[in-house]
Amino acid sequence: MKRFINRFGKIGALLLLGICICFISLYAFGIDLQAVAKPTSPEKVVFYGTPTSSIASAVAVPEDQAYYWTSGTVPPVINPDAPLRTRDRYGDTKTQAIGILERIQALLADVNLKLSDVVYLRVYLVADPAMDNQVDYQGWFDAYAQFFNNPENPVKTARSTLAVAGLVDPGWLIEIEAVAVYPKH
Repeated sequence: MKRFINRFGKIGALLLLGICICFISLYAFGIDLQAVAKPTSPEKVVFYGTPTSSIASAVAVPEDQAYYWTSGTVPPVINPDAPLRTRDRYGDTKTQAIGILERIQALLADVNLKLSDVVYLRVYLVADPAMDNQVDYQGWFDAYAQFFNNPENPVKTARSTLAVAGLVDPGWLIEIEAVAVYPKH
């Protein structure tokens, strides 16, 4: 201690003594520092956000539940006679989004899940040449409303919607990734 005082002075020694007293006090009163910092997992899936929003601001999932992740799902062909790699082959943003959400619904059904088990969507949108090269956010929002945040499925997923420069096929205006959670049995 004498060597410490010589090196850091009396103020340093008092500071060290104060720190030691704090740790001894915490230990003596049974405060577990690790337990204080550890968050607890919810009992069930919890969606956070405002009632007026069409999406959740966050979702908490219990640690003992399994996830199901889709890869980017793309629109089905609605007009096979239209030229390859064109908007006419797949439709506008809303039409494409509906087709994709129906595909995701089928993927979920294959593993005994439903759209109400979806907790997160990541959506990539491309500017629509038929809309003056603007991204059709409203078309996407309208399609989303047919599948989520409605009387048949009140779930409001957490969601990211991104405008991107392009997708693999120039006729695609939207691609969607979904994350679902298996319900507890």
